[in-house]
Amino acid sequence: MKSVTFDNGRGFALGYDEAAPSPFVTWQFTETENGQRDYYWGHYHSNGQTAEKDFAKRIDDYKELFQVQERTGGREPAEYYRYYSTQRPVDLGTFPKSPGNAPVEIINFDERRMVEGGTMRAWGELAYLKPLTEKQMEDYELRPAPGNPDRAARPSITAQLKEAARRPELPKEPDKTKHNKSHEDR
Repeated sequence: MKSVTFDNGRGFALGYDEAAPSPFVTWQFTETENGQRDYYWGHYHSNGQTAEKDFAKRIDDYKELFQVQERTGGREPAEYYRYYSTQRPVDLGTFPKSPGNAPVEIINFDERRMVEGGTMRAWGELAYLKPLTEKQMEDYELRPAPGNPDRAARPSITAQLKEAARRPELPKEPDKTKHNKSHEDR
């Protein structure tokens, strides 16, 4: 849901998984040189308010103990590119792992379940720091999350249709050739 990274490359993240017994979690993480995160020391919570308080407390305690500052950008939501495996569980060889863009998070579900507000069914979810190409998505049968940073800027199909309906219709160009002779031409 959101994360904070400190100058020393460590940080905390707040996450949510509606299917988990305790759906809210705060993790500590270490960020590698290429931006991937190694998550550990999770605190699991049954409600969001408690998780938010734990998230804020862990950040404050860490800052005081290690005398570090938050990186600029502060508590921005992490901008990951999420993709769903709709045809099979995520396993070796079922997702792209290109140099410089390996997945930073892999989540396998116990069963195929509805995701994205019930718009599709998936076996698992992958998160990347950079977007996948259309070919990679096609080759591995992955579907992008509608909220991905590269897709969020695009208006929905419904919005595009509404916009097109608002535009005035261009006048049609008159037919230059006459196919039937008029009465005067005869």
